[in-house]
Amino acid sequence: VSAGVAGGNDFQWCFSQVKGAIDEDVAEADIISTVEFNYSGELLATGDKGGRVVIFQHEQESKNRPHLRGEYNVYSTFQSHEPEFDYLKSLEIEEKINKIRWLPQQNAAHFLLSTNDKTIKLWKISERDKRAEGYNLKDEDGRLRDPFRITSLRVPVLMPMDLMVEASPRRIFANAHTYHINSISVNSDHETYLSADDLRINLWHLEITDRSFNIVDIKPANMEELTEVITAAECHPHQCNVFVYSSSKGTIRLCDMRAAALCDRHSKFFEEPEDPSSRSFFSEIISSISDVKFSHSGRYMMTRDYLSVKVWDLNMENRPVETYQVHEYLRSKLCSLYENDCIFDKFECCWNGSDSAIMTGSYNNFFRMFDRNTRRDITLEASRESSKPRATLKPRKVSTGGKRKKDEISVDSLDFNKKILHTAWHPKDNVIAVAATNNLYIFQDKIN
Repeated sequence: VSAGVAGGNDFQWCFSQVKGAIDEDVAEADIISTVEFNYSGELLATGDKGGRVVIFQHEQESKNRPHLRGEYNVYSTFQSHEPEFDYLKSLEIEEKINKIRWLPQQNAAHFLLSTNDKTIKLWKISERDKRAEGYNLKDEDGRLRDPFRITSLRVPVLMPMDLMVEASPRRIFANAHTYHINSISVNSDHETYLSADDLRINLWHLEITDRSFNIVDIKPANMEELTEVITAAECHPHQCNVFVYSSSKGTIRLCDMRAAALCDRHSKFFEEPEDPSSRSFFSEIISSISDVKFSHSGRYMMTRDYLSVKVWDLNMENRPVETYQVHEYLRSKLCSLYENDCIFDKFECCWNGSDSAIMTGSYNNFFRMFDRNTRRDITLEASRESSKPRATLKPRKVSTGGKRKKDEISVDSLDFNKKILHTAWHPKDNVIAVAATNNLYIFQDKIN
């Protein structure tokens, strides 16, 4: 990635595609709840509150228009989870997809894990373009033939047919979480994965559905003494024995599964000491970490809290090496954000393929990019207004003072119902996917 990824003149983002209906009144079920590229970037999956998974596939560039990068088109859509009812606790279990994680591709089929609050499913997505014809015991329309009419032996042949993409559930990992699942993460050994809820983290084998190992349990003996919950967890990209989890107190614990079977004692503890001068009623709420992600290199990790993104070196626990303010202008608005519950929004963050830039979302359909080399940053907007093919995205600015410059937006006119919580960056190219309510925007860098 060239320098200035976040907003130098030599690097610009332009509109590529938008998916989803334009309706003003959005159905709750259509709201996108997770976005994830697979390891090659060839496929892009979204999950929504209606329990559906939509997979987009990258089309090959056309020969007659080589300057146009291939677009992402719908490859497969399937219902992953259904609403359920827990009769013992008399609780409804939403079908909303909390997370999708791809497995590295081993053969022609693709595999992904999807989860709602309680149940994780392993899906196989495979293509069929041939079908067998000429059975002995049944006719072409599938009806069984009369055995006495069968006088000769036929050899079935494979005939070409229209391409069909099938999604079939291969494993269902259920009944292991008392609380709501917030994270799943595939381990680098490619045969285990972890799932985390508010108080516990479990380790699963991808082939075994009837048992998992509880590796972290922070539930106090007396629930009245509960002071923190687990907010996110992730496996290290290269060391299959290492994982991290973040908490609502703004701390991150790194654990090593070689040390003990139950990782209640962390091996590293990352926390930034609080500045007493900026302490307020909201300090604890806004310090809660909503997302944690290892860099591709495995040397750093990034955490997102309500107002900032921090990059930590795994070798330094006492403070982050980089801190980026996402929307510092909201600090004066925390009171009203608390009243409308926005202060509890969980924003995610992601790295680009070379770990040189990071991205996270904000309100008013804004999303932010930070260039780690130049320390420059940019605010961009996902909107239908700027969605003409290859239209360059104009940087947006928010004014906080009295006088507003003509291209700035005042803090008071930001729309807090429009929020970008989920973003994804292509693992190799400068292609990003941004979920804005029920629409998926795809942007790419402007190629000269």
